[in-house]
Amino acid sequence: MKVIVATGNKDKAKEIREILRDMDAGVTTMKEAGFFAQPEENGSTFLENAIIKAKAVAEEAARDEIWKDAIVIADDSGLVIDALNGEPGIYSARYLGHDTSYRVKNADLIRRLEGVSGRERSARFICAVAAVCPDGRVLTAEGAMEGQIGYEEQGENGFGYDPIFYLPEFDCTSAQLSPEDKNSISHRGKALRAMREKLGVSLEENR
Repeated sequence: MKVIVATGNKDKAKEIREILRDMDAGVTTMKEAGFFAQPEENGSTFLENAIIKAKAVAEEAARDEIWKDAIVIADDSGLVIDALNGEPGIYSARYLGHDTSYRVKNADLIRRLEGVSGRERSARFICAVAAVCPDGRVLTAEGAMEGQIGYEEQGENGFGYDPIFYLPEFDCTSAQLSPEDKNSISHRGKALRAMREKLGVSLEENR
C-alpha cells in the first residue's frame, strides 16, 4: 500500500510518519511524489478543508501511473481558544499571516488573554483527517486534545502553538513532551490512529 501525505509542512509530515510508522505502507509526502497542488482551503470546518486538500492531491495522483493506486491522506488542524470565541480555529496557520513566526503568533494570543486566568483559558487542538482511496471513496476521522493556554512559551519540542499549549494533567506544555508522549495523546495522533483502523477495515473488505 502506498500512502501520500498531502502537506507541505515538514514538521507535520514528520509527525504523521511517526504515528503511521507501524502501518504496512510506504508513506511519502506530496512533494516527494512530485505533486504540488495548492487548493484554496475555503471550507468552514477543519474536516471540509482536509477533504479539499486530499481530493486535490488525489486528482493529481490518479493521472500518474506510479501513484494512481495510492491512498492520499490530508489533515487540517488548529487551535481553538474558548475565551477568544474559538479563534484562531480554521485560520490557525494563517493567523497574523502565513509568513508570521509562531513566536509572534503565540505572543499575540497570550497578550489577548491578559486578565483571563485558570480554566477560563481553556483551549483545544483539533485535527480532522481525510483519506481518498484509489476508488474515490473518502474516509474521515477526527481527534482533539484538551488543555489551556499558558502564560509564556515553554518547551523546545513540537512546533507551532505547542509552546503555549499547557496540559494540566502533565503540568507542562505539549512542547515539553517527548515526541512519543505527545503523539500518544495528541489530536493528530488520535485522528490518525482512528484513520489507520478505518483503512485497515476498508482494505480487508475490498480484498
